[in-house]
Amino acid sequence: MTPASTGRLVILTGPSCVGKSPLHNALRRFHPELSDRLHKLVLMNSRAPRPGESDGKDYHFRTRSQIKALKADSRYVVLDVRGDLQALNFDELKNALRDADVFFEGNPFMGRVLATHPSLAGLERLTVFLSPLSSEEITYLKAPERHISLPEFVTDIMRRKLLRHVRRQKGELSARDLENIEIRASSAFRELQDAWQFQYVIPNHDGEDSDNWDAFYFLIGDARKTLAAFVDLLRGSVPPAVEK
Repeated sequence: MTPASTGRLVILTGPSCVGKSPLHNALRRFHPELSDRLHKLVLMNSRAPRPGESDGKDYHFRTRSQIKALKADSRYVVLDVRGDLQALNFDELKNALRDADVFFEGNPFMGRVLATHPSLAGLERLTVFLSPLSSEEITYLKAPERHISLPEFVTDIMRRKLLRHVRRQKGELSARDLENIEIRASSAFRELQDAWQFQYVIPNHDGEDSDNWDAFYFLIGDARKTLAAFVDLLRGSVPPAVEK
C-alpha cells in the first residue's frame, strides 16, 4: 500500500448464514456513529441477486464470463467462491482507503485475500471471523469418545440454519435452492479451518435464521453478545468472549 492510504480495513467474515449480515445491520441500527465511518467494499459476483439484494449495494452483479475475463487484469483478484465467481478491484479498495475506513463483510476466501495479500502489507486492519461454534465446543466435539465427524457436524449445523433462513425468504424451496444450500453448508468446515488467519474469532450461535436479531426492538441471546463484542473490537478493546 502507498503512504497515501490512511484508512483502516475492517474484515468481518465467516461461513454462509453465520450471522454476518444481521450483525452489520445491527451495527448500523444501534451504533451509527461507528457504522457511518465504514465505507462498504462491494465486490463483483456472478450469481443472481438473492431476495432483498440490490446491484451496487450488496454486489456488482455481472455475468460469469464478464468476471472470468478480469483474471487477465492485474488490478483484480478473481476467486471461485462456493461455485460463484467473485472479483475484487484493488484500485477501488486503495482509493477508498485514502478517504475512509473500508468494511468488508463476506466469505472467508476473499476475507483471507484481504487479510494476507502482499499488496496490502503494512495496512492497518481489524480482521474478525464469526464462528458457529466456540473453541470449547470444538474441543468437546473432537474428543474420540464422542464418535463425531466434526466436518459432518458443522455441515449439519449450517444446513439447518440455511434451510430456515432461505425458507423465510422464499417459502417453498426448489431443487436448485436445496443444491445451493448443500454447497454452502458443506463448505463451512473448510472455512472454519481458516479462522486462525484472522485476528479475532467471535463464537455466535445466532445465525441469519435467528429471531434474536429482529423479532424484538432490542437484540437478545448471542445476537446481543456478538454485537457488543464487535463494537468493542471496533473501539479498540478486546472483550473476554472473543477468541483467537
